[in-house]
Amino acid sequence: MELNKKQVDNLANKLLIGLTDEENKMVLEEFAEIQQSIDLINEIENIDNVEPMTHPYDLYTATLREDEPEESVSLKEIMQNVKQSDGREIKVPKTV
Repeated sequence: MELNKKQVDNLANKLLIGLTDEENKMVLEEFAEIQQSIDLINEIENIDNVEPMTHPYDLYTATLREDEPEESVSLKEIMQNVKQSDGREIKVPKTV
């Protein structure tokens, strides 16, 4: 798909951003580069036969360690590092 100046201006207006002629030219040049890259990918033989990847590795062959219960840090040790507390609860600054 080949974009032109009028289409870029129309899209910019829909997005509520104003583009100068120089910015419009820059956008057109960037889209031309993107289109060239897509065209290169489309030239790869049998690209339609390649299954799309969602992850760089196979999730089903990854091995995880056994889930074994371990001794936890005691409440007394945790509370030693707390500046303000209310019984067993830790007071933290309010964030919005």
